[in-house]
Amino acid sequence: MSELTLAKANAIIAAAFAKAQDAKMKPLSVAVLDAGGHLIAFQKQDGSSMLRFEIASGKAYGALAVGMGSRWLDQTAKERPHFMEGLNAVSGGRIVPVPGGVLIRNASGALLGAVGITGDTSDNDELAAISGIEAAGFKAVAG
Repeated sequence: MSELTLAKANAIIAAAFAKAQDAKMKPLSVAVLDAGGHLIAFQKQDGSSMLRFEIASGKAYGALAVGMGSRWLDQTAKERPHFMEGLNAVSGGRIVPVPGGVLIRNASGALLGAVGITGDTSDNDELAAISGIEAAGFKAVAG
């Protein structure tokens, strides 16, 4: 059985929303994916705009695709746009290469999944993801 259960995914989301409230962020949408890129849980706060599911899951999916947080994808898109175009093509357009996609690892470093958050600035999205992951007892890998 996976360590990243539905209960843990919901705990990540609740903690991310709490961080957003404390920091007075705009309404967030949060997707939690398992290590294979499958959705475990998704929630969006009241007032979130459309396409937030696609953006949040795309940030998490991209992090899983390359084994790095989506901040790395953001930087790579600037430095090597041809690589990002190819990566997005082979993924069927599923990757959103901006910060806010954070890997979830357990205490021994095993990959469990990823969180993708959208709704505020990319830096704040990433901050909320890290807060949620750590509050649930996991290690967050953003970069």
